[in-house]
Amino acid sequence: MTTSFHKTPLNRSTVYGAALGGLGVALGAFGAHALKDQLSPNALAIFETGTKYQMYHALALLALGAQPAQKRAPNFLLAGTLIFSGSLYALALSGVKPLGAITPIGGVVQLVGWGLVVADALSGRNSTKQEHPA
Repeated sequence: MTTSFHKTPLNRSTVYGAALGGLGVALGAFGAHALKDQLSPNALAIFETGTKYQMYHALALLALGAQPAQKRAPNFLLAGTLIFSGSLYALALSGVKPLGAITPIGGVVQLVGWGLVVADALSGRNSTKQEHPA
């Protein structure tokens, strides 16, 4: 007896969201436990802001995973989060103030991602129809 398994295409949004979420939990725990006595309250707050935005975008990416027509936004949301949160982590851990200038770039990339979510929804690309390859 032969069994056939249907392979579903990789959903980047779900993979990105799960990876960001898992890493966000790990970094949040690291910040709360290992860094609480190592960083100033201000640096710890900066680190926490990075984990908050990372988790917000992880959840958004997981939600977008249920919308297979969303092709463009996940890449921008991931890249923006890596730049935004990554620069905050680096700033908090190093104290190098110029790293804070990178953070708004990540925020703009995130905003582009959110704009693409809206644009795709309004253009009908995000319909409930399932696309089937020929």
